[in-house]
Amino acid sequence: MPEYTVLTLIGIVAVVVWELAWARTGIFSSARYWLTMAIVFFFQIWVDGWLTKLSAPIVIYEPTEFSGIRFPWDIPIEDFGFGFAMITFTIICWIKFGHREAR
Repeated sequence: MPEYTVLTLIGIVAVVVWELAWARTGIFSSARYWLTMAIVFFFQIWVDGWLTKLSAPIVIYEPTEFSGIRFPWDIPIEDFGFGFAMITFTIICWIKFGHREAR
């Protein structure tokens, strides 16, 4: 399995397990979280689509390092998993550790 695909899957699983087993912020049951993710993915589609378009790519992926599946347009699907893991991890940390200063 290609490296980017494997690392993306590890990131997704690690963040979900970390939230459910340790952090327990409850973000997965929050409408605000899912609205945030919808906004992130909306803009990710436009920006990532522009950066990775095969007609004039700015970012070029090594074909052997990802699954080769591109959706929508020319966006490697791994980018969505990576974005999910990165944003979710950041939100969890913000909730879990950000409130300590306010206390």
